[in-house]
Amino acid sequence: MEHADVIIVGSGHGGASAAIALRQQGFEGSIMMIGRDNNLPYERPPLSKEYLSGTKPFERILIRPEAFWTERNVTLRLGNAVSAIDPVAHTVTLSDKSEIRYNSLIWSAGGNPRRMSCAGCDLQGIHTVRDLADADRMMAELEGGSRHAVVIGGGYIGLEAAAVLNKFECKVTLLEALPRVLSRVAGEDLSAFYEAEHRAQGVDVRTGAAVEAFEGDGDKISGVRLANGEVIPANIVVVGIGIVPAIGPLIAAGAAGANGVEVDEYCLTSLEDVYAIGDCAAHANPYADGAVIRLESVQNANDMAKVAALAIMGEGEPYNAFPWFWSNQYDLKLQTAGLNLNYDQSVLRGDPATRSFSVIYLKDGRMIAIDCVNSVKDYVQGRKLIEANAEPDPELLGDTETPLKELL
Repeated sequence: MEHADVIIVGSGHGGASAAIALRQQGFEGSIMMIGRDNNLPYERPPLSKEYLSGTKPFERILIRPEAFWTERNVTLRLGNAVSAIDPVAHTVTLSDKSEIRYNSLIWSAGGNPRRMSCAGCDLQGIHTVRDLADADRMMAELEGGSRHAVVIGGGYIGLEAAAVLNKFECKVTLLEALPRVLSRVAGEDLSAFYEAEHRAQGVDVRTGAAVEAFEGDGDKISGVRLANGEVIPANIVVVGIGIVPAIGPLIAAGAAGANGVEVDEYCLTSLEDVYAIGDCAAHANPYADGAVIRLESVQNANDMAKVAALAIMGEGEPYNAFPWFWSNQYDLKLQTAGLNLNYDQSVLRGDPATRSFSVIYLKDGRMIAIDCVNSVKDYVQGRKLIEANAEPDPELLGDTETPLKELL
């Protein structure tokens, strides 16, 4: 039977970072990366932004060129998925029916886009953005003249997709079922700003809008019917309503988990020698007061990869990485530091009308997160306040004449 000392399942940021970290730390055993994507490991965030808009070709979103993996003796098994794990025999079964034995396994399969379940959801022209093939299909339709676009979901993926579609001179409608966009991840000030910004750019933003069904002309999408009976014309639809963690084989093998597979501070699952990292890993996060959460970010995938690699080499260091995120829409750069879970106070710093401001989140007087729009200085200084568990005066936080660094 084929064997690899370390098998990495998933060829995205987490999987690639795990292979890189192992070699950087001097691991000399065999490494095999198994990915269901047919392409070399590449960055996923640009798919809904720079790649879709045509400003970054595929070569520029590769994590490393092909020669890099060859030189470091990392075997790539692309176009394959793991369908089963035997944790006792330490084997995985692939979609091509082959079996491979491992000493250690790192699961970095991420998640699958959450899909709509209403009538007409199988019509052509309805897209999610998970991989290169998804983005390429969308680009082909846009180049073919699709001009009425509907984006479902007002999170970061949906807003970013709406911004890019707007550049294609599409008539864009964005639908969010909740009362405001970004409601799960940001405060009301940031939500109101982005709703106003997208509307100013020509996007028809609708909140509290429930989709009832998709309508078609033959097998092609022609419209989105809302619960109130209105039909919005559409010949391209992008669904961005989150992901479902890709953990089926782990759970079937007996791993603990529900909304993600549970891991300890070293990214180890309840299965012997099986680690999980990235979007699918549910962990007790120190910046969420120990709450068990999943973080869907490049930062989290990369940092967890290093933790798992060191643990495999017997040099365990607990996961304690500082969480940060970013989003690019139009000429707006949003940078977020920390986690605003269960915040009880927010402070607006600056004037959103200037398109450069910050929103600061407090919990029991302690600063736990900051959202910065076109405000790099606030981001850098605010991050230090969060890391220091600072309890600054809210009035001073809101005073743009007072540098945040003075509140340390």
